[in-house]
Amino acid sequence: MCGRFTLTTDLDAAALAELFGAEAAAPAGASAGAGAIGPRYNIAPAQPAAAVLIDGGRRVLDALRWGLLPAWARDRSIAGRLINARAETLERRSAFRDAFARRRCLIPSDGFFEWSARDRTPHWIRLRDGRPFAYAGLYERRTERGGAELRTFTIVTTEPNDLVRPLHDRMPVIIPPDGYDRWLDPSRRGAGQRALLRPYPAAEMTAQAVARTVNRADAEGPACVLPAPADSLDANLDLFAEATHGHT
Repeated sequence: MCGRFTLTTDLDAAALAELFGAEAAAPAGASAGAGAIGPRYNIAPAQPAAAVLIDGGRRVLDALRWGLLPAWARDRSIAGRLINARAETLERRSAFRDAFARRRCLIPSDGFFEWSARDRTPHWIRLRDGRPFAYAGLYERRTERGGAELRTFTIVTTEPNDLVRPLHDRMPVIIPPDGYDRWLDPSRRGAGQRALLRPYPAAEMTAQAVARTVNRADAEGPACVLPAPADSLDANLDLFAEATHGHT
């Protein structure tokens, strides 16, 4: 699964939007919150995060709340159980079927966290070159009391690559830049979108054990991605020796 992620770039909303070929949109009512778009070191469920979607025929960058809340859901707590969507069941589960067909989005990020099962040391997993990337996301919108629009999202997951597998049996789907149009275009459906739902190449990624600061969902700032103390790091190096083929 993906339960925490980062977007540590210091790009402002306009620059981040340009990076993903989008326009910056003003946060929409209850969809967002202060600081939703900007450097984030520990984005957690129920918090706002940047998202790229098609709105009125335009590709826009907005801020949506993490945890999908389908329009038909009466129990708002369901959002806490829908932070991730398994790629294999998107077309079968009622919570995701319509969003997969009509409301796909990109979630900008530059890393996500997973914890080792052995000692719960957090690991920050990124692309080797450190550049921002995008997860495959789905979103929903609903009108709240008072007329404000609430937009929420979930991150699509798939089987792990060789780097992530020692830590977890799922990983978020990362959409390559040449797949952005295909994923976002609501007029395109079917095999073209399903083909994007695969593990990202392990050779293009890296994992770093980090301090346990990030274990707190309310923690924020650069301390969340500081390297783990040496004794913790030494204890976990063997997790990645085979997966990274000697690269650290």
